Amino acid sequence: MEKLKAFIKKYYEQLSYLFFGGLATLLNLVITAVFLRTVGVEFATGIGNILDNAICILFAYWTNRTFVFKSKNSGGDGLREFGQFIACRLGTLVLDQFNLWLGVSVVGAALISAPHMELWAMGVKLVSQVIVIVANYFFSKWFIFKQKQ
Repeated sequence: MEKLKAFIKKYYEQLSYLFFGGLATLLNLVITAVFLRTVGVEFATGIGNILDNAICILFAYWTNRTFVFKSKNSGGDGLREFGQFIACRLGTLVLDQFNLWLGVSVVGAALISAPHMELWAMGVKLVSQVIVIVANYFFSKWFIFKQKQ
């Protein structure tokens, strides 16, 4: 039991980022699935993806700030942190949108028949989320939630 506690303490940041990043990814995938089923592939992989990401960005900011990196920044430093978070997440939103466009509109349109396009789009979204979560961790760890010395 002590070894487990030591392991969790040593890797708390990475484990909590994986947990809360997993929750944000799950939220992202659920919203995408709802959009796919209710309004179709084009909306879900276009405007829907942007709306989906806006919701998940706010959720991720709160969980990263509060539970993962335990930021205590306030005032101007807090606003700067929030601005950096939004800027970096907008960058990975562009990456996510590009991945969806390439995977669904280009590759999927050439290879996948219409009845299977929703499933294909979910697969592309899942792969994109893996890429995005790695990029987001890097940005959060090294640029956004730096502790003041």
